[in-house]
Amino acid sequence: MRRAAWVALSAIAGSVTVFGQHAPLDYPQWRGQLRDGSASAFAEPASWPAALTRRWRVEVGEGYATPLVVGDTVYTFTRREGREVVRALDSATGAERWQTSYPAPYTPATAAAAHGSGPKATPAFDAGRLVTLGISGIVSAFEAASGKLVWQTKAPDELPFFSAASSPLIDSGMVFAHPGNYGPLTAFNAASGDARWTAGAGGFFAAPLAADLSGTRQVITVTQKNVIAVSPADGRELWQFPWPGESGGPMPVMHGGLVIVSGLNAGVAAYKPTVVERSWTVSKVWETKAVSMYLCNPVVIDDTLYGLSHRSSGQFFALDATTGRTLWLGEPRQATNTAVVKAGKLLFLLDEDGELIVARSSREKFDPIRRYTVADSATWAQPAISGNRIFIKDASSIALWTVN
Repeated sequence: MRRAAWVALSAIAGSVTVFGQHAPLDYPQWRGQLRDGSASAFAEPASWPAALTRRWRVEVGEGYATPLVVGDTVYTFTRREGREVVRALDSATGAERWQTSYPAPYTPATAAAAHGSGPKATPAFDAGRLVTLGISGIVSAFEAASGKLVWQTKAPDELPFFSAASSPLIDSGMVFAHPGNYGPLTAFNAASGDARWTAGAGGFFAAPLAADLSGTRQVITVTQKNVIAVSPADGRELWQFPWPGESGGPMPVMHGGLVIVSGLNAGVAAYKPTVVERSWTVSKVWETKAVSMYLCNPVVIDDTLYGLSHRSSGQFFALDATTGRTLWLGEPRQATNTAVVKAGKLLFLLDEDGELIVARSSREKFDPIRRYTVADSATWAQPAISGNRIFIKDASSIALWTVN
């Protein structure tokens, strides 16, 4: 019975994407299909097993890029022997289908040396193309079916001091990224790689996202001084508000027309952009200093913001996403970093030490269900959850775990 269920799942996973619309099980970019930390088509089991089942494990190289899942293929982006490597693996077996690499010399700054020289930005998949941002700021596009390099930008004259980590976005036939040495938001033609426009000052770690606000499609990103929104077609700035992006922090989270931001020692704040007769204004709706996020990207479930504050040496929390009110604070000293994924009413919390916590979302308390060990080395990459499959990237390998 278990084998039959696994074969059925594999068959569903083999579905293809059409016209840029992804199948339910696809995990095609940073933080999932909607870039909001959602798992792809996860269904909670009737009872949680004592342990997850590891189906396969493959050595792929160092780096923190989240693996992508598209149809029956898993794509990884890592570093080996001074080269950045893109691989396509069979999602059911881990067998390699192709790999492509290019030289990418890089020596991290002393302050970042502990995190290695592997790429940190997660690729993006759309319309048969895979786009990556390497650790030195090189943007590349590959044919997803064959691994053929389609186009690539040059390495910057001066490499980014702390490494490039802002995951690229594909939207409206364009690639949006902060390339090179923390460059401004740049739009590339997804097919040719031609740069169309730039906007804002330099970025840092936060990734851009696309959103519809008041019926207007826009790309939102954190620069080193501001949060800005621009028109995808021409880079025209629609609105901005000041925010210390050079300190580092997560990408913005959208909720009910609010843009929620955080950063190193910056607290958490929510801003609301509004438009009247094509003129945009931005107002601050709420702000709190009770928690602050540096590495952790939060999620919203039922008007509640969940995440890990870097304060108190790592503390889980819940805030009311509409008012900023602190609902609860967990115990201190929990983790340096936790990758947070939501699936319905569930939270998946992957700590950097290889522990995966499954918890109920709750406005009253931290409510863990199960704790699983899914790696024996550092797990800084976001997990890719597709159906009952959990793809985990640790320091040098990728593994498939399933919930039976």
